[in-house]
Amino acid sequence: SEILSHQLNDLSPFLVIHTSGPFQGQNHRVPLACIQSGSHYIDLADDSSFVCGIDTLNLKAEEKGLLVVSGASSVPGLSSAVLDHYKKEFTRIDSIDIAIAPGNKAERGEATVRGVLSYTGKPFPSFKKGINTQSYGWMDIRRLNFGGIIGKRWLANVDVPYLSIYPTRYKVQDSVTFQAGLELPALHISMHIMAWLTKLNVFKSWDKLTKPIVLISNLLSIFGTDKGAMRISIIGKDNEKRKTATWTLFADNGVGPYIPTISTIIIARKLIANDIEMIGATPCLGIYQLHEFTPYIKKLNLTTQVTING
Repeated sequence: SEILSHQLNDLSPFLVIHTSGPFQGQNHRVPLACIQSGSHYIDLADDSSFVCGIDTLNLKAEEKGLLVVSGASSVPGLSSAVLDHYKKEFTRIDSIDIAIAPGNKAERGEATVRGVLSYTGKPFPSFKKGINTQSYGWMDIRRLNFGGIIGKRWLANVDVPYLSIYPTRYKVQDSVTFQAGLELPALHISMHIMAWLTKLNVFKSWDKLTKPIVLISNLLSIFGTDKGAMRISIIGKDNEKRKTATWTLFADNGVGPYIPTISTIIIARKLIANDIEMIGATPCLGIYQLHEFTPYIKKLNLTTQVTING
């Protein structure tokens, strides 16, 4: 921690972008060192406690006039921009359902795999039937039809930073769910079995086996496709009328892994252009709008589909 602080003081960067995961189990020493050195800070963290706990540094960041943003990734960064855009369609939101389905040929780093394995079969906070409860990693599997270029994919529970944020932010009455999946059914079902083994206390934790699991995953990367999708569905009411709004982002040609970086790029460019008045330490919420994401849709040849019923 002291070494990092000295290095940052010597470099005196305007902005530090933290991408060194897994963020599960990390403390906030990196953003704290950035604040102490007078640097703005952004990370792509996907761990709930890390992202939601960033506001403990808020006063320190405000005193230095700095912006410290955690979770500038698909969740909560991009997903909250989508939800902020479409919430005006509703007078009441009953449920939010978010799903991400990457293609099997998409690159996956060891840190990402280790992060997922760290909570496979283990409980984490969730929001169901209007109350705070818990779900289990890689459980509650289902098959969802995304349509478009990928069709049906398997999904399962994933622990992400929205869980303690979205129910309050969007006044959700019933449930907020987030699931992700593996394109190859055999891999997805294997993960589900691994989750059961942990839930039943047969196997304590899988993250110690990250390296061999990544190796097996890479050997199987010759199968499947490089196509993926992200779907955000809002169900609620517009006055007394039932309404559903669904936003789906499709990625082809292996560009899916670039999508989580876009929130960070947008915020970094806004900081450099002095186009952000916000200061303090916060999860990535309300910092940019959905229209600011549009140029990157064109740049990466992504496609979006929006359906509003009701």
